[in-house]
Amino acid sequence: MNLLEDSWLPFLLRNGKVEYRPPSALADPDVINLALPRADFQGAAYQFLIGLLQTALPPKTHDDWLDWLMEPPSVAALDKAFAPFSSAFELDGDGPRFMQDLDPLDDVKNATVSGLLIDAPGANGIKNNTDFFVKRGRVEGMCDTCAAIALYTMQINGPAGGAGIRVGLRGGGPLTTLVMPESSDASLWERLWLNVVTQQEATQKGQQWTTPDPEEPSLFFWMANTRVSDKKGTEVLPEDTHPLHAYWSMPRRFRLLFEEADECPCDICGRKNQRVVRELRAKKQGANYDGPWLHPLTPYRRDPNKPNELPLSSKGQPGGLGYRHWSGFVLNDEESSGAIAAAALKSYIDKQKLVTQERAHGEDIQALLRQARLWVFGYDMDNMKPRGWYSIEMPLVEIPQGQQEKLRAWVQQLTELSRNIAWMVRTQVKNAWFSRPSDAKGDMSAIDNQLYDATEPEFFKVLLALQQVLQQDLPPPHIPPDIAERWYFALKREAMRVFEDLALSGSQESMDLERATAARRQLHSFLGGKSKGSKVVSNFIQQGDFDPYGKAKRNAASAATTTGDA
Repeated sequence: MNLLEDSWLPFLLRNGKVEYRPPSALADPDVINLALPRADFQGAAYQFLIGLLQTALPPKTHDDWLDWLMEPPSVAALDKAFAPFSSAFELDGDGPRFMQDLDPLDDVKNATVSGLLIDAPGANGIKNNTDFFVKRGRVEGMCDTCAAIALYTMQINGPAGGAGIRVGLRGGGPLTTLVMPESSDASLWERLWLNVVTQQEATQKGQQWTTPDPEEPSLFFWMANTRVSDKKGTEVLPEDTHPLHAYWSMPRRFRLLFEEADECPCDICGRKNQRVVRELRAKKQGANYDGPWLHPLTPYRRDPNKPNELPLSSKGQPGGLGYRHWSGFVLNDEESSGAIAAAALKSYIDKQKLVTQERAHGEDIQALLRQARLWVFGYDMDNMKPRGWYSIEMPLVEIPQGQQEKLRAWVQQLTELSRNIAWMVRTQVKNAWFSRPSDAKGDMSAIDNQLYDATEPEFFKVLLALQQVLQQDLPPPHIPPDIAERWYFALKREAMRVFEDLALSGSQESMDLERATAARRQLHSFLGGKSKGSKVVSNFIQQGDFDPYGKAKRNAASAATTTGDA
């Protein structure tokens, strides 16, 4: 199977149907999305097609990029652009195979094809019978389509796998951030092209841009002998590769073993196929990526006080993704917090400025570039064990040049307040539950997450309100009082609700009302900024210049005073 010529990708059409077509079908205006059978396959297929566009149609400038956005190529034109790279995308055969070792690896034992799935139980899990939730034997055979995308998913995520098994270019289990159109019926071309960057933006320090060539082994490692990493000094650095290699990284050594079958159903997609993969060969000591890699689709972080340390890719963590991570994904801040937004997102913001300055592109293009969202997805890995898969969409806001620093400071205030209140809610729930809360063991982060989940819609409404404020000619130095008050009361309301739902739940026999009442009183005092440790709350109230007890409370207090005087 050739991954550029054969109909192997499932595309979602406007009429709701799913059709398998070659990658060039992404240029069909009736194609609005992909329809892969697994969430991690869906994310990987997006990255595959973005990498393909980046390789076959690399825009030289932002104007070139805008030209393609305004007038997308036809399916035939895209087929023609992909054709020169066909030899590098053969999945089977005697020559180079897509993302597989050039060596047939005859000296290693065959393994089951389920080893391509990141969430499949490993050898130790099977040996120790610890595959409680994700059972062994779920996937014993894959069609060539699922095998291809599973191979690509494993290579670009590259989780840890033990001694000698190399992690990916971005580190094991990285997060990916993609810019998505706001419109649900936007074409797939728009969804993908918004994440393509210019040649200069794709080139890291020490790299030299050259026209992509299918036979170039520094671009496609599988076109040459493996860069074996069994000795020191064999690390793969950015300057050793083509600028676009980040899209085609290959840390693992695999060979898929294809079999002819009689209408064998795939254990993943269910489609019957005459080509099946039941086994593969895998070997250690593949490409060992090192150095200051910055993948164009992944956010990073570095310590501003330690400029010589390598940047670390953002990864999924227990508790999921939410608004408290928004700033680190969106607002580039290398000097202060060390947050490095993905190059594709920074490029999108630069294109927004370009369209704003040059009105000739028309209102439709301006709307497309202004009305977009951020899609964040990836595994939460505990070394080589996946704890979960996360996928979330967040709003993007248009901020005038020069106001991003102010937005960053304001968002930090909002999220710092929510973190402090979440911590206090968890503390007081434990005080209500346990006579000796400091001795209570176990992960209590689910309490924090309840508050974060409940306040997420309000946070993004507040964020859009801040956008309007920062678009004014002379925005104020602090968060406006009405917006600060709105966020504070949303947190306060949900904090009390979460506490009462948890602390006062359960049977009357097991509940200690005295403890629960005392804990509620302490939480209420903290939320008013009047208890020990509530400095973040009191500072937010003071700077916001609002009454923490609300208008209704003030009116009630005034009425009580009047009644007393009478």
